[in-house]
Amino acid sequence: MTSNRLLTSTVAKSAMAFALLYAPAAFAQAAAPVDQAAPSASDQPVALGDVIVTAQKRAQRLQDVPVSITAIQGRQIQEMQITDLRSIQSYVPNLAVLNSGVNPVVYIRGFGSGPNNVAFDQEVSVYSDGIYGGRGAQFSAPFFDLERMEVLRGPQGALFGRNTAAGAISLVSAKPTRTFEGYVTAGYNVSRQGFEGSAVVSGPLGDTLSGRLAAKLTHEDGYIRNLYDNQKDPQLRDELVRATLLWTPAAGVDITAKGEYGRHQLNGGITVTGSLTDPTNFDDKGSYRYISDNYAGSGIPEQSGITSYNGALTANVEVGTHTLTAIGGYSHFTTRRLSAYDERNPDGTIQPLSGNAKFGNAFPENFTQWSGEVRLASPTNQFFEYVVGAYYDSSNYHLHQDSYYRQIAGTITGHQSTDFQQDGNSFSFYGQGTLHFSPQFRLIGGLRYSHTGKDATFTSGTVSGTALNPIGADVAGSLSEHYVDPSATLQFNVTPHVMVYATYARGSKSGGFVSNTYGVTALGFQFKPERSTNYEAGIKSSFLNGHATVNLSVFRTEFTNLQQSAYDPDRRTFFTRNAAAARSDGVEFELQLLPAPSLSFNASIAYLNARFLNYPGAPCLAYETLAQCNSADPVSLAAHNIAGLPLQFAPKWSGNVGFEHRLDMGDYRLTSALNAQFRGDYFVADGYSPIWGVQDGWAKLDGRLQFGPRSDKWNIAVIGRNLTDKHTVGAAIRFPASITSTARSLNSMDEYRSILIQGTVRF
Repeated sequence: MTSNRLLTSTVAKSAMAFALLYAPAAFAQAAAPVDQAAPSASDQPVALGDVIVTAQKRAQRLQDVPVSITAIQGRQIQEMQITDLRSIQSYVPNLAVLNSGVNPVVYIRGFGSGPNNVAFDQEVSVYSDGIYGGRGAQFSAPFFDLERMEVLRGPQGALFGRNTAAGAISLVSAKPTRTFEGYVTAGYNVSRQGFEGSAVVSGPLGDTLSGRLAAKLTHEDGYIRNLYDNQKDPQLRDELVRATLLWTPAAGVDITAKGEYGRHQLNGGITVTGSLTDPTNFDDKGSYRYISDNYAGSGIPEQSGITSYNGALTANVEVGTHTLTAIGGYSHFTTRRLSAYDERNPDGTIQPLSGNAKFGNAFPENFTQWSGEVRLASPTNQFFEYVVGAYYDSSNYHLHQDSYYRQIAGTITGHQSTDFQQDGNSFSFYGQGTLHFSPQFRLIGGLRYSHTGKDATFTSGTVSGTALNPIGADVAGSLSEHYVDPSATLQFNVTPHVMVYATYARGSKSGGFVSNTYGVTALGFQFKPERSTNYEAGIKSSFLNGHATVNLSVFRTEFTNLQQSAYDPDRRTFFTRNAAAARSDGVEFELQLLPAPSLSFNASIAYLNARFLNYPGAPCLAYETLAQCNSADPVSLAAHNIAGLPLQFAPKWSGNVGFEHRLDMGDYRLTSALNAQFRGDYFVADGYSPIWGVQDGWAKLDGRLQFGPRSDKWNIAVIGRNLTDKHTVGAAIRFPASITSTARSLNSMDEYRSILIQGTVRF
């Protein structure tokens, strides 16, 4: 592993280099009120503005909210090519997003739901315009034309509900405007040899009606060279259309309707072969793959795809001095996925009978959710302020798994499948109240009661040929769970510009069922709900007449019955268990600085110590002998405990630093930007191998160079992601010995370098 000394040296040298360059003012631009467009890039701020967020179900200044939260403005989302969940980790401390094809998995402060149980509810839920999304595929269409994005760290059970045990991400779409406006953006990605374009038009449709129409299309090649056909995998094909209507029939009444269609398609995969015995150099020949077109005779190409439909209807009505809000939501997606496997040996040679041609897995999904929420917010500037509400959702989920194989162990050929069907519903009642004991001191208390019910069935069978995996009896399960999630916060304004807070909060994640494990039994079909408890203290401050903000939070988060999924290569299947206890301790620091009207600086640095406290029945480690742990022996496995090991995808150090500089030349402006993100060492594999299961610490650079008139009517930009072309592993597994002639690891690669030339016209 890379030592902390090397990491510290790398970060220090990077920071010194960046100080001489320019990078994006990630959070330095002022935010407009939530019902207006973000300020133009032509504005020259003379102080850091007030960022408005709705983390506590009402509009508030970011600096007034006693929550560890990062808000990213819509203009920056567009300019820095934040196009999906993975992109945001460059700007948010203690956030990691696992690159797992169609279902991105979000980790906050070391906690997240692994990708191996496909039907997992997520520990970090995503909300789109107030609509709950507990599955990674619901809102993974391209991120664009957003007003802002809010990342809330720590349990958010009281106001956001179940399945926010580690945190929540809120996406807020840009709203229709009362004046006519819009833009067209087109770009060519030099690295991906493809194009992308988007267009937005917004304006009045009548005296009380406004509309907004946004569309985006992407058609690009991938970043990993496939030696079989000399193409770059995975080829990206994205399309998204969003229509929004805003109706204001009377004073104090506004109704917003949104409909959205998205298609996110990756043709090809992201896996590359590596060694089990020596570190693999993924910057050399190890950065390529070899995937033929056989796919174990399945007739299905290697792919990951999502088609989604989302809708939301939101009404805000002033009732006296109160505001009544009602939200109705619809979310539906289908996925397409077949996992093929790199046929190269670690030395670069091609296997005579490849692993890819011998084995393939498909995981198509179908999901539908209806939801409704109503809440009442009291007026502000009162001794006692409150928000109360109720929520309900109903969902239906189906996962089908196909396993195709040929000539395993020389003779075993066939096709097996499983089907997982789940119907779920939940309802909750919640409230949060604030007591203002003085203008400086307040107590905030929140409480949520939730009920979740699920019914599930699991069937499996051999479709053709000889059975490879064990086929058990059909199983069914049902659960009915109740949670009470409280929170309490003390908040004190030391000065008008310095606020401190201390918070206690609990979160819950519902139990569930194993969705894609061959040979599952009734005893192992269901797993328990998990609970989280968070203790946090922080400070939010501004200095230098509004030219600097400094925020700091210190936390301890504890989990009981933490849900864990893992892949067992010896049995070629997945399993899910509850780890008895886990904990993360850490510190998060964020700085914004405006030393001059044309120069801005931002930095975020996080320290994290996330580990298991007790995990009996954990998967065997890569370096253990059969005498130490035997995955085929239930007694041996039950006694196996990995207490003290760190959580996966949880580096001790992470963060980013950046600058932005604007140079005015008469009526024109040149904007130079650079952002650096860095991570310490972290484990990327269930087996915790010190050779192939760990990703060494790294630093990556993103940049933007833009030229155009100061009026911002048009601009031309060059945008770079991962400019130094750092090749890092997002996740890894040991390839099953039964389907490969050479022992090797299989590595899911993060994106390589990308350079985009882009032009934008605004009207």
